[in-house]
Amino acid sequence: MDQLKPAPANSTPLTPLGFLERAATIYGDCPSIVYDNTTYTWSQTHNRCLRVASSIASLGIKRGQVVSVVAPNIPAMYEAHFAVPMAGAVLNTINLRLDARTISILLQHSESKLIFVDYQSTPLILEALSLFPKNYQTPLLVLITDDDQSSAALNPGAHEFFCTYETMVDKGDPGFKWVRPKTDFDPITLNYTSGTTSSPKGVVHCHRGIFIITVDSLIEWSVPKESVYLWTLPMFHANGWSYPWGMAAVGGTNICLRKFDARIVYSAIRQHNVTHLCGAPVVLNMIANFLSSEPLRNPVHILTAGAPPPAAILFRTEALGFIVSHGYGLTETGGLVVYCSWKNKWNKLPATERARLKARQGVRTIGLAEVDVVEPETGASVKRDGATLGEVVLRGGCVMLGYLKDPEGTSKCMSNDGWFYTGDVAVMHPDGFLEIKDRSKDVIISGGENLSSVEVESVLYMHPAVNEAAVVARPDEFWGETPCAFVSLKADIKDKPIEKDLIEFCRDKLPRFMVPKTVVFKEELPKTSTGKIQKFVLREMAKALGTSKVSKL
Repeated sequence: MDQLKPAPANSTPLTPLGFLERAATIYGDCPSIVYDNTTYTWSQTHNRCLRVASSIASLGIKRGQVVSVVAPNIPAMYEAHFAVPMAGAVLNTINLRLDARTISILLQHSESKLIFVDYQSTPLILEALSLFPKNYQTPLLVLITDDDQSSAALNPGAHEFFCTYETMVDKGDPGFKWVRPKTDFDPITLNYTSGTTSSPKGVVHCHRGIFIITVDSLIEWSVPKESVYLWTLPMFHANGWSYPWGMAAVGGTNICLRKFDARIVYSAIRQHNVTHLCGAPVVLNMIANFLSSEPLRNPVHILTAGAPPPAAILFRTEALGFIVSHGYGLTETGGLVVYCSWKNKWNKLPATERARLKARQGVRTIGLAEVDVVEPETGASVKRDGATLGEVVLRGGCVMLGYLKDPEGTSKCMSNDGWFYTGDVAVMHPDGFLEIKDRSKDVIISGGENLSSVEVESVLYMHPAVNEAAVVARPDEFWGETPCAFVSLKADIKDKPIEKDLIEFCRDKLPRFMVPKTVVFKEELPKTSTGKIQKFVLREMAKALGTSKVSKL
């Protein structure tokens, strides 16, 4: 048997792009995308993606170059997940909540050659491009419009748009032979983990990794054929946890929403008979607290990740007819790789016990090779007692290739012992279920968005009155967590700022979701004997403040 070797017939690179071609064959006349009054079939979506891929290639975009998309959950954003890599390019979806300064840095870091821009984000992108260095070649811009009127949002003198998205569709070749990856490890996506401007962390995934996480996610969540998926999770957030490709694999219907609130979500669920949706815990809060909510006619599956949903929210959501599943993943894994795999016998348990079990992140998916909780210093597995803390480590085909242009950051988390070190703190229960106890020390998750406390602190330190600053998470009823800043002031300052002053100072320099919602003044921040600020002490202080009620960011 050792004489048998891989051959072209049995070693074709894995890629999720083939799901679209298959969907067009099997589900050609079935709805693929529904958006307002527009409905496409899978045959039409396949055709449109080939045309856009053809147009991208005709612009001279080469294999491996980056194409960015700045858009909400609309058809063009969905199509880009196929069209961009079908042209051989690498898809980079950009967070709409970032400010122009941050987006400018990310575009330069990625060396993006082309940007598809939704008309509502035109001012943001034009400002970002205006911050490019002189003589720096700016990317081509393609405008995404909903209708003819949306082009009025443009400032014609600010920048020359190459064309509109629909022009790319109209002029593209429907017979285009899409660019297949040469190897399993050809890059397919580039996602930035946060708005960090000092050292952007661009996560690069390969075709093989996205193929694995996509199939894995469908199996673990038991997504059936021709399901109806409501896009409440932003597609720019880790590529919608791989479900843009997943819906093609099962011939599902994508219900696209430009924006959403509880009323829109409930209306869409009833109008389209939605079966599945994903979202951060904030989405559960929104659904559960909607005053006009009524029990659903048919059950709807919700997949959430991040901080476990509070028991009260879980009870209320499930009482309305939603079936909640909870998991864990990172941008670096392309989607969720640990699920609270539910056992039927648990349904007989009291509600409080069910909530406790559901709060655990769970066990590895079948596509992930291994997961463990280890002592960071030694790499030894911690006791499976549900109490001993350690760091979550992973290994498997869906783990990223690495961070773009950051070999040091890549090697730091992809260690020589064969594990990807997540930086997240957890315990392992006796039954093999993992439970996250804390996020990495510098990360706060607000409304599903990861933000770096270090970056917020760096802005606070820019204020002339601030002596020391440390930012931690404070529990919030709506957003899950919000930034809470602990600050000591310089002794010689006459006009001492108040909480409102520092919040306004940060608001001028940070995206709104990163701005502290609470500022606590201390004479001195708690420190270790070596002078390091004890953030674990501050986290307890933030918890002691009680749960905040920030209605908006």
